[in-house]
Amino acid sequence: MTLRKSIRMLSLLALAAGIPAHAGQLMLGTYPDKLFTIDDQTGAVKDRIRLETGLPVSLRLSDDHKKIYATTITTSGVIVLDAATHRILTQFALNTPTEKYRFNGGVPDPTGRYFYTTLIRIDKMIDHYEVSKQAFAVIDLVQKKVVRTADLEPQDDALAGGYRAPMMISPDGRTLYLFKDKVLMVDTASLKVVNRIDVQKADATGYENVAFGGGVEGLQLTSPNELVSLFTASDPFVHNKIFGLGRFDLTARKFSFTPIGPITNQISGLEVTPDGKSAYTVATTGTTGNKRCEFWKFDLGTLNLVDKQEFHCRSRFTLGMSQDGAKLYIYGASYDIEVYDAASLKYEKTWDLGADATMAGMVALH
Repeated sequence: MTLRKSIRMLSLLALAAGIPAHAGQLMLGTYPDKLFTIDDQTGAVKDRIRLETGLPVSLRLSDDHKKIYATTITTSGVIVLDAATHRILTQFALNTPTEKYRFNGGVPDPTGRYFYTTLIRIDKMIDHYEVSKQAFAVIDLVQKKVVRTADLEPQDDALAGGYRAPMMISPDGRTLYLFKDKVLMVDTASLKVVNRIDVQKADATGYENVAFGGGVEGLQLTSPNELVSLFTASDPFVHNKIFGLGRFDLTARKFSFTPIGPITNQISGLEVTPDGKSAYTVATTGTTGNKRCEFWKFDLGTLNLVDKQEFHCRSRFTLGMSQDGAKLYIYGASYDIEVYDAASLKYEKTWDLGADATMAGMVALH
């Protein structure tokens, strides 16, 4: 029997026995100072990784899927983990008794030596505190400190998003992308903005004020040079708000916007399947007792809303997806994870974490 046939036979036997052939793991942050890894088939907690720098507020998988980058708010910490073993490779705090930083995530450069972010610095003086302007910053992961900063220009600092705006970096490490009301293209050598892509000037006519939708946690990479996210827009006459999908071509430096439908109270998260063909989000309407939550499924080929399904709301939550795109997860600000089938959008089960999950995001691992 050939090796390929042997592997296929083992997979079929595993399925027949009810054993997942391709199990994965999920990583998320929990209060007060831990990262949990969870079996994505059983919901069992595998690892409880304590972070010396405190509460995790962001998680990011490197482009080569070999490392995980986390940041913490307690001491403004940066942590680098091996994605395969979950072993901590680097861990340090930026805060000192007289200097504190505020930042929320960032992006590593392709070499893994530097971590780019935007931050503010707070200096404790004898009789007062001094708060810096928002600045681009480079954190050296070997020296374990901030090695370069450059203040944002007033026109860029005034844009919505603050130091929580999502970031990406080009494959050659020369250009940093900061996604605010405009897409800022930053030269990593000088930390200066070299170009601004105005998302308000979308290809779709008849719309103004195109901007990131409220509650959109980040951007999804659907190809090596393309990013997709959810946006809101309004017409210039009665200012009726709608939402749609926006695409960034990082090579051509072009943004396009496709309107889809009327805006809801909130659109939370965007998860794209591994094949780049479908995407999911959660739409919320109403408040408190009248609140409704629905999964929305999009066909990224036609940019159409193709399915939706109501589910039980929470007061706060985040949307996640399994590494194979087969399951959707509702989690965050709670002690459990609700599991839904991505194909049918139906509830399946609830996993008890035994710990309060943060809103730092979820990393799906093989």
